[in-house]
Amino acid sequence: MPAPLADATTPRIGSRHALAGLAILAGLLSRIIGLGGYPAAEALTGPALWLGAALLWPDLPRRNRRQAELLAGLGIVLLLIAALGYGASLEWSSLLDGNTQVVAMLVGVSFIGLIGNRRGGSRSPGAPVTGRRGLVGTWLGVHLLGTILNLSTVFMVGDRLARRAPLTTPQLLALNRGLSSAALWSPFFASMGIVITLAPAMDYATVLAHGLPLALCAGLVTLVELPRRFDLADTAGFSMSPRSLLLPVLMGTLVMVFHFGLTPELSIVAIITFLMPGVALLTHLPRGLHGTAGRLRQHTLTRLPAMRGEISLFLCAGLLTEGLSTLAEAATPGGWTLFEAFGSGAAIASFLAIVASAVAGLHPIIGVSVLASVLDLAASEQTLFAFTALAAWAVGTSVGPLSGINLSLQGRYGVSGTLMMRENLRYALIMAALVVAMIAWLAAA
Repeated sequence: MPAPLADATTPRIGSRHALAGLAILAGLLSRIIGLGGYPAAEALTGPALWLGAALLWPDLPRRNRRQAELLAGLGIVLLLIAALGYGASLEWSSLLDGNTQVVAMLVGVSFIGLIGNRRGGSRSPGAPVTGRRGLVGTWLGVHLLGTILNLSTVFMVGDRLARRAPLTTPQLLALNRGLSSAALWSPFFASMGIVITLAPAMDYATVLAHGLPLALCAGLVTLVELPRRFDLADTAGFSMSPRSLLLPVLMGTLVMVFHFGLTPELSIVAIITFLMPGVALLTHLPRGLHGTAGRLRQHTLTRLPAMRGEISLFLCAGLLTEGLSTLAEAATPGGWTLFEAFGSGAAIASFLAIVASAVAGLHPIIGVSVLASVLDLAASEQTLFAFTALAAWAVGTSVGPLSGINLSLQGRYGVSGTLMMRENLRYALIMAALVVAMIAWLAAA
């Protein structure tokens, strides 16, 4: 897999970079051991990942470093306000845990690059699929495979496209929208897991019946809008050929086998965390233990330090989330509810507020969590709340500069989060109008 464009010049391997790579690997291993039945091991995940990020901090591109410093600084300030201004009790042992599960998954996904390189390099890609057909292939491939593999699909598809040339804005937008729109209906997304926790009486069939058509509309809007704004004649897209789909489909199948059969108690994110590196290393075993150990060493010392942009942004964004959630919980008076009843008006206002907060830089998970904390939902209102939250997540993550998908694109491919927000504003407005109409229809039904 190619290194992120923002980190195009990978530093010479020295003791600091070697120690950082080992710390990141230790963070991944502690997370995997914790998933294997020893939860105490996960106490090392956050500190190990933060140690790796701190060692690599001087190598961050200036733009990434400033953004990470801003995120971490705001998080610390909010935590201090919550503690000193509202008397909140801070769990110091968990302050470094924000986003660590996602970061561990990203580190695990990076090992998929070993599969393409096990014969000394990935094969040269064939003739590219361009134009509208390529755009459809990219959006549809990320959307369908992303419903199971989540964020890892963006890297599988994006890295394949980046082998030919640096990713262009239309390619990045197709990756962004293909994944974010899957949050409208995928039962395997983190958004769905959180919503089910907050609204356990929701009716998934109703959410699916309203969310899936909206997701198709998102693809249609992308297919109509981007060719009008960009010349796609030479823009390569993801081929939906069997050869291109082989690895993602194989991994998706394995994830489903573990999720429904072998480890049903684990989330999709958790399964991906250990399954990706496990499969990648198993493909090297025919070369012998010595060869496998050599590839692992090379990956740890070179590829993992090259992930400094992704890891730092996610960890610092997690610290900001910890600060915001702690302050919101401390500042919200107990027993107070935002709406007496959660109908169409309340749902539309909530949706627009969460999306607006995402544009301002807050992850939709914060808006959804805060909203749930100030509502007293009846069982009959929980399906409407669930759909509203999922729709806000789908639209908000597409346009929010600090969403998981946009942080990943920033860290891996060097694109500006502000650019992604600006280029997605029109799309977000169109989708917001469609969501508002769907909320009104669902509430009336």
